[in-house]
Amino acid sequence: MNHTVQTFFSPVSSGQPPNYEMLKEEHEVAMLGAPHNPAPPTSTVIHIRSETSVPDHVVWSLFNTLFMNPCCLGFIAFAYSVKSTDRKMVGDLTGAQAYASIAKCLNIWALILGILMTILLIVVPVLIFQAHQ
Repeated sequence: MNHTVQTFFSPVSSGQPPNYEMLKEEHEVAMLGAPHNPAPPTSTVIHIRSETSVPDHVVWSLFNTLFMNPCCLGFIAFAYSVKSTDRKMVGDLTGAQAYASIAKCLNIWALILGILMTILLIVVPVLIFQAHQ
């Protein structure tokens, strides 16, 4: 086998002044730092469980309970909203979503029926009043 040995002399030991390229390379090595560990860097992944936001519609249900409560739908929606909040506090997100979905549906119906009843309570008396004149 033919082995060749190459010896490198630094310019300091050879008596020559250092050139710009060598100084730049030494500066980069000093700034970046030589690798301390020859092993490849490892990474650690930490999974943090994020709080899934489940809307419980408590405020909407309370509004429907106090102002537009046709057929007690607002009160029933409020009960389901509170159940949804309780399930969320316990950590049962599936149950919280199920109760919140029912509360949302009941709130929509309470809002629609409340608006229709309000319109009818305004329009019907006006029509009756105009018919008598």
